[in-house]
Amino acid sequence: MMLKPSKSDPKVERAERIAADAVAAQESERAKAASGKRKASSYWAVSWNIFKRNKLGVFCLGVVIALVLVAIFAPLLAPYDPDAQTLTNMLQPPSVAHPFGTDEYGRDILSRIIYGCRVSLSVGIVSQVIALAIGFFAGVAAGYFGGKIDAVISFVIQVFSSFPFLLFAIVVMFVLGPGLVNLYVALGLLGWTSTARLIRGDVMRLKGSEYIQSCKISGGKSFRIIIKHLLPNCVSTLIVVTTLGIPNAILSEASLSFLGLGVQPPTASWGSMISASQAYIQTSTYYSVIPGLAIIITVMAFNLLGDALRDALDPKMRS
Repeated sequence: MMLKPSKSDPKVERAERIAADAVAAQESERAKAASGKRKASSYWAVSWNIFKRNKLGVFCLGVVIALVLVAIFAPLLAPYDPDAQTLTNMLQPPSVAHPFGTDEYGRDILSRIIYGCRVSLSVGIVSQVIALAIGFFAGVAAGYFGGKIDAVISFVIQVFSSFPFLLFAIVVMFVLGPGLVNLYVALGLLGWTSTARLIRGDVMRLKGSEYIQSCKISGGKSFRIIIKHLLPNCVSTLIVVTTLGIPNAILSEASLSFLGLGVQPPTASWGSMISASQAYIQTSTYYSVIPGLAIIITVMAFNLLGDALRDALDPKMRS
C-alpha cells in the first residue's frame, strides 16, 4: 500500500512552487499578448507611430503649426500696422527697423507678410471646408445610392474636371466679383470634385461589407448608416485630401490676387504683393522675392505633410 506524500515534504513544496510559477508565467504572457493586441488594433496609434518615423513629415507639421500660430497672433507679432503708409520710407532696403524692407507706400513688408499669412491660411482652410462638405455628401450619394444619382453626380464631376481649374476660377470670380468672401466661395465650389471622386470609391468599397449589409437588414436608415458607419471609415481620406487641397487653394488665391480678382488692396496678400512689386523687380528685388518665398515654404510644407499623412493613414501604403 502506497503512502500519500505529506504536504510538508520538500518535493511536494517544490512541485507546488513550480506549478504556481508556471501559472503566473502563463498569465503574464496572456496579459502581454492582450496588451500587444490592443496596441496593434488601434488604427490611429499605429498611424501615429508610422508618421513619427517620417522626420520630414514631422518637420513639416512643425512648420504648419508655426504658420498657424503666426496667423492667429499676427497683431502681436507684426512690428507695424500693415496698412500704415509712410511715404518718406518708400522702397527702403532691409534694415534693423524694417527687416524685410518697405514697399512703394512705405509700409513694412514683414508686417504685411505676417498678415498675408492669415489671409492665405484662411482662404486655404475655409475653402477646403466648403469643398469637403460638398465633396463628401456628393461622393457618398454617388457611391451609396448608385444608379441615376451616381450617373448624374459623376457627369457633374467630369464637367468640372474638364475645365482648367484656374481658368474656371477666373470666370467665377469675374461673375461674383473680387473679395475675400467670394474667394472662399469660388474656391470651395470648384475644389470639391477630387474629394467626391475619392469618397465615392471608398463608399462603393465599404457598402458591400457585412456590417453595412446587416445595418440595412436590421432596418437602419441611410442617413444613420452614412454618419455612424461610412463617415468614420472615410476620415483618413478626408484628412489627406484636405491637407493636400489647402496648398492648391493658397496658390489659387495668390494667382487670383496677382490678377486683381482676389484680395483687394489695402488688405495684405502674398499674391497682391507680388503683383505690386512687378514695377520694382529690378531695383527692389527683395520686394517680390520675400512674398514668393513665403508662398513656396507654405505650399511645400502642406504638400510634404499631406504625403506623410497619406503614407501613415493609408493601409496600402504601409510597409
